Amino acid sequence: MDSRTVMNDITTRARRAAAKLAVMDTDQKNKALRAMAAAIEKSREKIKKANEADISRAVKNRKPAAFIDRLKLDDKRIDGMAAMLRDVAGLADPVGEVLEARERPNGLLIEKVRVPIGVIGIIYESRPNVTADCVSLCLKSGNAVILRGGSDALSSNKAINDALKQGAVEKGLDEGAFILIEDTSRQLVEAMLLAEGGIDLIMPRGGESLIREVSEKSRIPVIKHYKGICHVYVDQKADLDMAEKICLNAKVQRPGVCNAMETMLVHEKAAEEFLPRVLGKLGEAGVAVKGCPRTRQILGEGVEKADEKDFATEWLDLVLNVRVVGSIYEAVEHITRFGSAHSDAIVTEDAAAAREFLRRVDSAAVYVNASTRFTDGGEFGKGAEIGISTDKLHARGPMGLEELCTYKYVVRGSGQIRT
Repeated sequence: MDSRTVMNDITTRARRAAAKLAVMDTDQKNKALRAMAAAIEKSREKIKKANEADISRAVKNRKPAAFIDRLKLDDKRIDGMAAMLRDVAGLADPVGEVLEARERPNGLLIEKVRVPIGVIGIIYESRPNVTADCVSLCLKSGNAVILRGGSDALSSNKAINDALKQGAVEKGLDEGAFILIEDTSRQLVEAMLLAEGGIDLIMPRGGESLIREVSEKSRIPVIKHYKGICHVYVDQKADLDMAEKICLNAKVQRPGVCNAMETMLVHEKAAEEFLPRVLGKLGEAGVAVKGCPRTRQILGEGVEKADEKDFATEWLDLVLNVRVVGSIYEAVEHITRFGSAHSDAIVTEDAAAAREFLRRVDSAAVYVNASTRFTDGGEFGKGAEIGISTDKLHARGPMGLEELCTYKYVVRGSGQIRT
């Protein structure tokens, strides 16, 4: 059977399920989510065993440490998946929410009502917990979802999907509500991207090359972020103890994710004191530093020189660019030029500087005195996220339940006609 025929069968099942999900009551969806959480916990050992097989292949294939960290599922992450499913069950159901209502002079009542998008396609790489994240959010928002994970995490994805399916079917959900594509061939991905009318929205989650390829080939609307080049700017009036904690967290707490800091900008009036202390701590954590000429002058020639290519690189590793700037405006100019409109932060005690930074930095998430690591659906109170968008239409930042909905106009009359 050719790839287009296979994909047509998959999308037909998904659309049938989506029609049922769109009108499913909140209580049934929540019961399914809680049953899925219990099934994840019950399947813990099967999931860990499957993950061990994926990890073993990754090590054999000499994948980097950051890649293996994204792939790994330990007890803490499995507990996190179960907790996330229960958290999503506890969130308000967005479907049917009236966003606007107005009555016209002729008596027509016009309501703008939130409704599911339909069928969501997710193409993702090495993070198997994405499987549970996407299924939970799509189910609660009334959407069917088609999942295509990478070959590196196939065993883990299958084990998670099997557990989720068990819990969902127990509560009467259509088996087409979420479908994991186990064929990781390029031909099936291409068929997925051409499935106009079968899939309503594509979300790629992975490296820049994957996202660019999906965006270039898809005939379906794509929500994306190409890179996570995040910055922390330490202002001249920063609390340096606070700045140190924020910069350490933003870089080393989990360096292989898109909301980790890739470049630290420091005002020249804070640099002499701040750079030696913070980079000493970063060095202890194993961070390699690439610095501008002023940074190297302060810290010594042992610091590798940073060039424009470095400032435009998403390292996803224990590598950090550092630049000393003369003003908040120079910091903003750097972020505008090299950033990816993902997440950027200022550390300052100057309220005017904070306001200026917030006003001028056009990113999906802009922070004052907090780590960029908070750009996450769970941390934003969304339960989880289906992805982080750096687009401006129709969603931006962590995408939760509301961002998985569109709207329709419901118009009620009493016999009105237009004259």
